[in-house]
Amino acid sequence: MNETNNNTIQQINHQARREAQAAMGRVRIEATGLVNYQSRGRLAVIGDHRAMEIAPSLGDRLHPMVILTAGAEEPGVPLLPLGGRSIEIDGYLGDFKIHLGEAGQANYELLAVDLVLDLSTEPLLDRAMTPPGYFHCAGDDAELDQVIGALGEMKGQFEKPRYFDYDPQICAHGRSGKTACSRCLDVCPAEAITSLSETIEVNAYLCQGGGACATVCPSGAIRYVYPSVKDTLERLRKLLTVYRDAGGMDPLLLITGESDQPFTEPATGNHLVMQVEELASVGLEVWLSALAYGARAVWLVDRQEMSAGVSDALQQQLTTAEEILTAMGYPAGVIRLTQADQVEDLSLMPELETAGFSGLGDKRQTAFLAIDHLYSQATQAKPVASLSQGAPFGSVTVSSHACTLCLSCVGVCPGKALQSGSGEQPQLRFVEANCLQCGLCTSTCPEDAIQITPRLLFDAESRKLPHTLHEEQPFHCVSCGKPFATRSVIEKMRSRLSDHYMFQNERAIRRLSLCDECRVVDIAQDPDAMDGQIRQ
Repeated sequence: MNETNNNTIQQINHQARREAQAAMGRVRIEATGLVNYQSRGRLAVIGDHRAMEIAPSLGDRLHPMVILTAGAEEPGVPLLPLGGRSIEIDGYLGDFKIHLGEAGQANYELLAVDLVLDLSTEPLLDRAMTPPGYFHCAGDDAELDQVIGALGEMKGQFEKPRYFDYDPQICAHGRSGKTACSRCLDVCPAEAITSLSETIEVNAYLCQGGGACATVCPSGAIRYVYPSVKDTLERLRKLLTVYRDAGGMDPLLLITGESDQPFTEPATGNHLVMQVEELASVGLEVWLSALAYGARAVWLVDRQEMSAGVSDALQQQLTTAEEILTAMGYPAGVIRLTQADQVEDLSLMPELETAGFSGLGDKRQTAFLAIDHLYSQATQAKPVASLSQGAPFGSVTVSSHACTLCLSCVGVCPGKALQSGSGEQPQLRFVEANCLQCGLCTSTCPEDAIQITPRLLFDAESRKLPHTLHEEQPFHCVSCGKPFATRSVIEKMRSRLSDHYMFQNERAIRRLSLCDECRVVDIAQDPDAMDGQIRQ
């Protein structure tokens, strides 16, 4: 009888999955911009005698030339001997630059080509994700035949989606000459992101849609847009909703990246598959939303080897997600990275009321919507989750003895977590929901008065409301009575300028207690001060 019931449940689950997968496939993905490439077929074949053998066979479709790294020259196609010079490659399909030798040296040459076939034993472009138009092959003839076939199709105009969007206003990379967050630069497998001191720049031609940059970005300044988080969550919500409406039970979500090999449909009917272009393009806000939408577990099925940087970034996100869930009292391991042949029902969420929110907000809003929903149904939750270093949530503490309320930290905070007070009362206020834990405040503070601590405060109201970290009574100008600073600022100024030659009499010292306007008037009326200005 039990076996019969199990078979019936499996049949229902399989049918529900078919309906759910079909419904998810009908969700319209919002269009994005396109990046265009143009290749005229100029091909550099880099290698030894193999390059001279291969290049002539490509001449009917492309315009090959050989950069000969070793061996004697032979006729056939245009050839340029490396001659012991260094070789560097940068660029992308239609715009590769090959540097031979050192710039400024007599034997330096710069070649412009559209395509590169690298036959070196080790790739000259050592990246986890190489640019379009670059092919490395040091393998057997079968592999080389595939590469040559692909090269033959690489002449003409090509386009790909623009995978990202970037908002420098909320970027935590840097402020006021200080560099803080570099997570996107560290994790990009295509090396498409560069630092511009206080912001970053993404080369759309090098970007191949790896998506890890958007996953690790604490503010959402860099966003994956094809598909967007909104579209991904809509697909996810449709998948889980239709599955349950069709009678499916205990949905377990398998997220997998695209691969050359098709993903085999799971034998178990309640294993729902959502394929994304790159596994690392979805992060914590998507995983937690899946649980809020009713998934009993989320498994990230890795079918292609990720670079070390991407893998480390994904593990950091998984650690943060686990710390949040276990602090709520949910089982460990409900979100995990696994292989296709290791999918097992080891740890499952309890049955929860499903959430109804959509992904219309930004990255952090979406994450908090999912967290708040899961917290509302938790029965053994702690008030605060202690998080590991690198988590994008946390608190700030300020030493009242050291802080002078100069508010330098307020000026650099990209998330507006640190704010000045309203009115005349000098205050430093903090909104925990906005804190990215980027560290710009700690590196900027001239008094080393600030500390940050990764954590997640579960009470939404407390998280959103500003509270005062430090305040002082205002210092009033001793001439006009206008408030213009704090007492600690004035005391530090007096202390630091006590040995300065311009503050060696009572009137000059008193001038430090004047507001800007009164200080200018006093200097103009003080012959000693004016003489000092003239002598300078």
